[in-house]
Amino acid sequence: MTTAQAPDGDTELSYPASVATLNGHDLSYVDTGEGSAILFIHGLLGSHDNWTHLVDRLDTDHRVLIPDLFGHGASAKPVGDYSLGSHAAILRDLLDRLGIDHVTLVGHSLGGGIAMQFCYLFPTRVEALVLVSSGGLGRTVSPLLRSATLPGAELVLPVIASTWVRQRVESVGRVVQGLGWRPSADVSAAWKGFTSLSDAESRRAFLATTRGVMDPGGQTISAQGHLTTGDRIRTLVVWGTRDRMIPVSHAERAPAIFPGVEVVLFEGAGHFPHLDQPDRFASVLERFIHR
Repeated sequence: MTTAQAPDGDTELSYPASVATLNGHDLSYVDTGEGSAILFIHGLLGSHDNWTHLVDRLDTDHRVLIPDLFGHGASAKPVGDYSLGSHAAILRDLLDRLGIDHVTLVGHSLGGGIAMQFCYLFPTRVEALVLVSSGGLGRTVSPLLRSATLPGAELVLPVIASTWVRQRVESVGRVVQGLGWRPSADVSAAWKGFTSLSDAESRRAFLATTRGVMDPGGQTISAQGHLTTGDRIRTLVVWGTRDRMIPVSHAERAPAIFPGVEVVLFEGAGHFPHLDQPDRFASVLERFIHR
């Protein structure tokens, strides 16, 4: 059983977790509901927890799949390939294992890049594509993430992710929350992801994944000029206007890659619009899928 915190922080949501052994390693995933399949792909330092608040809204009409990517959550963190292509191939293998031929892909941040790579490699498997604050549409990305690609990051990360540092930051957080401050969805999700780096295997996977898609200057992977199947895939792009991780201006580039794309901006939302405004996100997603 996997347990996730609802976006409002008040309700615990629990769903059965399954495990598939793929390429010799365990991949953890949520699989619930019946109907046309929707595959949710989380971002860097994320997990299935980023999506489970949508399950009850969707699994009455759809089969909902939410894996933890290798290197994340409850899935294995092996030494190996953490490229977009490798992640996409593993997701294809999961669909094959479950007997699913076609799927709507919903990818957030890094997950958006993986979803686009999936479209490039396996276009006949994709019913529709939803990109949420996606990587792969421009070079700009937060300096915080770029710092993970600098030489010596593997020496610094164990220090700043240590129990000593985390406990003190959490102590400060409790104090300011006692004074009335409430963390945004971005802060909550980023902190939860950061705390997942407490072990060496997770840190190694994080650095390998980050360095596979960016360098000190920004993102190194771009869909521009490469995703030739874009004109055949029905696509929705969702972005928060206050995204400080990947700028909302990247959403403006989507029409050049996906003719006829629908772009929906969430005013005031950050890098996690599906957590900032979950009800609106669910409504937009349902309308797009049933269009």
